[in-house]
Amino acid sequence: MPYADRQEKGFVNHMADKEQQAGRSSPAGKVPEGEKKLHEAVCVLLVELCERFTFFGIVCNMILFCTARLGYPSHQAAMVNMCFVGTSTLTPVLVGWLAEYLVGRTKLVCICMFLHFLGTALLPVVSFPFEDVHIDRRHVLLTLPKREQKIVFYFALLTASLGIGGIRAIVCPLSAYSLEDCGPKELLSFFNWFHWLVNLNSAVVFVSISYIQQSVARNLGFLIPFVSGLMAMITIHMVRGEMIYKPKADSSLLTTFGVIFSALKTCCVRHRYLGTAVPSWLDHAKENHGGHYSETQVEGTKSLARLFPLFTFQILYRTCIMQIPSGYYLQTMNSNLHFGGFVLPVAAMNVISIVPLLILVPILECINSWLFSSKDTGHSPTIYIVVGHLSAALSVMAAGFSEIHRKHFPQVEQTLSEELLLVSSMPCFHLAPQYILLGVAEALVTPSCSLLSFWLVPERMRGISMHFLALFNGAGCFMGALIVQTAHAGTQGSWFPHLLHEGKLERFFFFLASLMMVNTLGFWAIAHRYNNLHEDCTSGFRGSFPGEKLLKHEKAIKHYNSVLESSPILSPLEKT
Repeated sequence: MPYADRQEKGFVNHMADKEQQAGRSSPAGKVPEGEKKLHEAVCVLLVELCERFTFFGIVCNMILFCTARLGYPSHQAAMVNMCFVGTSTLTPVLVGWLAEYLVGRTKLVCICMFLHFLGTALLPVVSFPFEDVHIDRRHVLLTLPKREQKIVFYFALLTASLGIGGIRAIVCPLSAYSLEDCGPKELLSFFNWFHWLVNLNSAVVFVSISYIQQSVARNLGFLIPFVSGLMAMITIHMVRGEMIYKPKADSSLLTTFGVIFSALKTCCVRHRYLGTAVPSWLDHAKENHGGHYSETQVEGTKSLARLFPLFTFQILYRTCIMQIPSGYYLQTMNSNLHFGGFVLPVAAMNVISIVPLLILVPILECINSWLFSSKDTGHSPTIYIVVGHLSAALSVMAAGFSEIHRKHFPQVEQTLSEELLLVSSMPCFHLAPQYILLGVAEALVTPSCSLLSFWLVPERMRGISMHFLALFNGAGCFMGALIVQTAHAGTQGSWFPHLLHEGKLERFFFFLASLMMVNTLGFWAIAHRYNNLHEDCTSGFRGSFPGEKLLKHEKAIKHYNSVLESSPILSPLEKT
């Protein structure tokens, strides 16, 4: 008992010293902590919106630029767009690893800002009309050959995507929003409203920039993403002390991959020679089973491996979502865009897919508040993912029927970006159902997947889990490009033709819809694994690590001490 008393007094004195140090470290002249955090959150959100403004500005009319300016066939233009989106999705993972191991975060963010500036500055160079600048009627001042133009274009896209990855990974990662103490209800609400703001920003881009690029200044349209990227970099420079987020030391991607490879190697050796049975194949990576990793690292990887089926079923879903800037865009570009004497921008049809999300988020917030009100049952958003996947499959199927319907209309001439095209006379608004269904799918799936990826792993593994979700989403973009190339090559251009009225694009959509239906049924079969969030939180799945338990005990004791300090029942003598 005397030893326990001394230990308890020592811990209380330690906590008192920490509180005194905290009190001395915040003099009266400094900004209050709450106001500083609010300022940082607003700055992070501002940079996030500027970066997304730049990203959507590049994507919105890339297919029209590639076909009209660079002379690409339709399937190659769609593949370029999907590969750029996929690269921009994967680069935050790469840059996050570089910032952690090879280069300092401050140096790397400066490098990424330079790459972002360089990429967005080179895009206007590619689109500039050099052939219109003459010394006289017979001599052009400067020419940029088509081959060099394509090289500069690819280099600009690569540097811009690397810069985008740096801003997303270093300046405004998800951990910068301080979500550690949030429950599933608060997390789902955060992800809903975060994606709501991002899509509101993209709606502004698709309406404004797409119109300017297509109708007002088609050759200087990429200058707008450049200006937006410049604004983002100025914002980062002004508040760089608060913007460069420094995460806590935790597990890394290399550790996670190392655990997996070590477990596979040891598992093969043991199965071949010894045949030792363990509860999980990943346990072979533990030191007490012949591996090289601690129990904490292996248990964290095991919790992450539980989400791999969820991540895998998002690949094909992301491929369907990528039809908006590829297959759906080509359908809209080959439809009648005239509306009351006004030519609609092609990318403006994307707003139709955003409107359902902007409407559904407040409705889903009300539904989630009711579902999460009961503390006895752990509501899981897996039903949202199943319905969203089904909505995506129906959207692609509707696109196939819309393509058949579009070919029944006579062809008319239409001018886009000063290029005369032969298109169907079907009004582009007949394509609205497929856009609406994909918008509903995004409203249901993306926040729910983010919640499951963030909540169903230990706190120290949350960043790694979101990295893996980004990896699988990027794989979905590249999978879409691969399917387009395979369909075009395998059918000799019939399933993804350059001139839609000469091919069978509807067969491509029906094939993709059938794959998505199988994908939906597959996820529905395993959705029960993620059905009860509260059970996973309380059964030791997330908080089973000794370090996290000590942290929680320390927080509980701090809370208990604060209650003792503020309790009116205790006398001053009892408090001392």
